[in-house]
Amino acid sequence: MKLRNALLAGLLGLACGPGAVMWAAAETRPVPTWVVDPAVPGDDLPPVGRSLFDQFFAVARNGQSAIELPFPFTALLARLDAQLVTDPGSALPPAKRVLIPLGRSLQRTAAAPDYFAFPRVVVAVDAENGPNTKFFLKDRLYLGYQEKSAVLEVISYNEAAGRFEFQLVKDYRAGGQPQVFYANRNLCFACHQNGSPIFSRALWDETNANPQVAALLTVEVATTRRRFYGIPVDRGIDIPYAIDNATERANGFALSQKLWREGCGDNGLPGRRCRAGLFTAALRHTLSGGQTWAPDANFSQNVIAPQRSEARRRWPGGLAVGNPDIPNRNPLQNVAEWPTEPAARIAHSHVAARFEPLAPRPPREIWQAEAPGALTTLVAGLAEFVSAPDRRQIEVALARLPDIATTQLTAPCRISANTPASRWSVNCASSAGPSLAGTLNLTAGRPNSGQLTRLTLPGGTALSNLDLVPIGPATANEASFTLRLGQQNPRSADGHTLGRLTVRRNASDPAVGEAVLDIRQDFTAIERAMTRLADSPQGETLFAARAIPRESLLAVLLAELGAPAPKPCCQAAQNLPAPRLEVPSAALGNLVSAPVEPTLQAFYPYCATCHQTAETFPPNFLTGNGAQVAARLRQCAPRLYVRLAMADLQPEQRDKTPMPPESMLPAFATHSDRWRNSAARKTLLAQVGDWLRAETGRSPNLNEMLAGGYEALRPCLPTTP
Repeated sequence: MKLRNALLAGLLGLACGPGAVMWAAAETRPVPTWVVDPAVPGDDLPPVGRSLFDQFFAVARNGQSAIELPFPFTALLARLDAQLVTDPGSALPPAKRVLIPLGRSLQRTAAAPDYFAFPRVVVAVDAENGPNTKFFLKDRLYLGYQEKSAVLEVISYNEAAGRFEFQLVKDYRAGGQPQVFYANRNLCFACHQNGSPIFSRALWDETNANPQVAALLTVEVATTRRRFYGIPVDRGIDIPYAIDNATERANGFALSQKLWREGCGDNGLPGRRCRAGLFTAALRHTLSGGQTWAPDANFSQNVIAPQRSEARRRWPGGLAVGNPDIPNRNPLQNVAEWPTEPAARIAHSHVAARFEPLAPRPPREIWQAEAPGALTTLVAGLAEFVSAPDRRQIEVALARLPDIATTQLTAPCRISANTPASRWSVNCASSAGPSLAGTLNLTAGRPNSGQLTRLTLPGGTALSNLDLVPIGPATANEASFTLRLGQQNPRSADGHTLGRLTVRRNASDPAVGEAVLDIRQDFTAIERAMTRLADSPQGETLFAARAIPRESLLAVLLAELGAPAPKPCCQAAQNLPAPRLEVPSAALGNLVSAPVEPTLQAFYPYCATCHQTAETFPPNFLTGNGAQVAARLRQCAPRLYVRLAMADLQPEQRDKTPMPPESMLPAFATHSDRWRNSAARKTLLAQVGDWLRAETGRSPNLNEMLAGGYEALRPCLPTTP
């Protein structure tokens, strides 16, 4: 019942203004507040900073900076891969890419009818940045490439603004002059209602993970010798699964930023200490490998208490987290053979309403400060802002610190040896010390290596599969080891380094012994440094109520730990020309300033923000002078009638989603029921009906119009030969 109520509250929230709190008639609880309000995309241009895409491809020459993009697309992919860590145990590339011939993007019709000759490419970076780059790309850069339209669609993170930016690169082709523009966020948010990347749910049947899709792409390769930018055609679900995971993690950034900015209160000392405590917890989470840490009294007072207090005040219904998942769609379902006729091929590009990314999506979850797991979600989310190279630099700095206290924990052990003696089996347990189980390998009767299958400590530490690397000479009854977890020294749940492990066997009774574990209390240095910074003049900037200053925080922390300052990122981007829009986007609800006849004027408040642009996807039928707009609206009349009329049908009866998108209706101070019955919609529908009647001599009939499928309707823009 709780889940049902939460989902209902999220759906009702679509009808509310930004940040609004309202109560449903049948509910007593306040509606959750959207983390990212689908109806409030924000400014098209970055309010501060630049996109990661701009920074990554910025070059400086002779004091001038510009964005230079490698071409062809294979070169761009190679550039990305070169900056990322390749997993030696995987055949997958660092930047994951899939082919989507029949998709749901704005570019879905660009290759018609040759969808399999020119499939759209989707790229997601989910690998850590390599040692020679300062760019934090993981989960923060996504590309869509459609060769036929010579367009790159870009979603990349803006760390300074704490949000994803949406961009277009036009004229990305051989001999072209690629131009980078920021996109109309109102248009982008119609699908990207969460303000971040979206992707299909499993089994990702639009991609080349679908055997039918892969087979048709293979035929294209065999007949035309196209290589699809070096992307293998026949792949399983491993790559789309990785992309899906990346978008899920990226979706959480907005929640982390909101709780950082607002959850601790204002810029006063309590707010700064709260944010310092949060970042300390994120570092602990990262260094410990995500182990569960039991908050101490100081953390409870400085972080948990203010977070809960602010949450009760600001978001009494909780925070609604956007959903990056759109339904899985198989565009080739029930298709026995791919048709040869262009019209039949185009018909298969139809996206039914239930699969449309335009359809409003309920929240993925409702974050409640008082709920179990709320703190874990917050800390784990903030830990996504610490990269693997950041972690390694911190670990190196901690290892070099002198005068770090070391504690020892001891546990009694049972030790059994096999016959002939080549291995000890060790089981140790203590309520106040370590509990462990593992094996020690013997050479000449002396332990020389081994593995712990399990190690637990009071306070939440729980590790498995630890390698034991010998330290110094061993005897028949005693050996010391360094613990290793992969390539790292393991840490306790509270962040301290687990050092020497010594195992001793009783000489008189070899079946008993003890284990002694040294713990280097080096995370204390981070805690002290963060406390000092929060209380210092620097803290007023580092821990202010603004986007997480990741790079600055880590640089100052390393300095506090005595490490050299890391080289700053993205210097070439500092001198880039100002970010730009191709054309200013129309404001929601505004009338057109150009003189047009009254029958046309009515379309602008509801349609112009998406259809008065320089782009032909979606069709820009409101661009131009009065005569041009009138001609384009009449050209588009069949499709306009269908999309306006869809509001009269129940969602399950719709062939297409209504227009304007229901997720944007709150921006017009309305909702689906009110819009359905509004005079404005009736006026638009009547006008389009008049145009169709003048053209055909009879009133339009929705069922007749859709008898041949939506894609068979006349396109909104005249086709060019």
